[in-house]
Amino acid sequence: HQPMYLLLCMLAVIDLVLSTSTMPKLLAIFWFGAHNIDLDACLAQMFFIHCFATVESGIFLAMAFDRYVAICDPLRHTSVLTHAWVCRLGLAALLRGVLYIGPLPLMIRLRLSLYRTQIIAHSYCEHMAVITVACGDTTVNDLYGMGIGFLILILDSVAITASYVMIFRAVRGLATPEARLKTLGTCSSHICAILVFYIPIAVSSLTHRFGHHVPPHIHILLANFYLLIPPILNPVIYRMKT
Repeated sequence: HQPMYLLLCMLAVIDLVLSTSTMPKLLAIFWFGAHNIDLDACLAQMFFIHCFATVESGIFLAMAFDRYVAICDPLRHTSVLTHAWVCRLGLAALLRGVLYIGPLPLMIRLRLSLYRTQIIAHSYCEHMAVITVACGDTTVNDLYGMGIGFLILILDSVAITASYVMIFRAVRGLATPEARLKTLGTCSSHICAILVFYIPIAVSSLTHRFGHHVPPHIHILLANFYLLIPPILNPVIYRMKT
């Protein structure tokens, strides 16, 4: 019942939600050719995907804070990160995801009623894929989606990086190389999980925004990786460490 394991439990639940909101429909497309999806179901899927990806980013940020306190102020670790505080961090990550992502499907439902085609060039209902086929002015939707994406990616990445800069400073002050390696070893699984989560998202987002000459199947493959890789590798990474 240490804070890190409570956060890992939250991470597992998030990965399950992300998987169950996409995998059944994805497999139905491949196995049974069930290509149709209702607009409301599509928007619900979009909400769950983007919302819980945002929540997962928040949980990684909470984990970085946990590692910072455990290494830089170990005597106060249990008093600072109590069960109540860990639950508050998880609730804050969930609320942030709902508040940030909630407007995305609502703006599509209320502002965009006509579409050039009913075919989405993705395996699931991704925000940009839906916006691309909509008629009318999509500037507001586009700017909001891009702003929220970069806000989450940049702010969380900067905060996690800052916590690890302070952790590495503290580790450098330890007396022996063995103590330094042992201390850094407690962060290795977290660093691997962060890279597994952020790199596919960053690559997929940047390719979608700026890779106008990238073939469509590459866009689709990268978007699938960003949903498939973290839920597959997170249990492997933490299982090996544990």
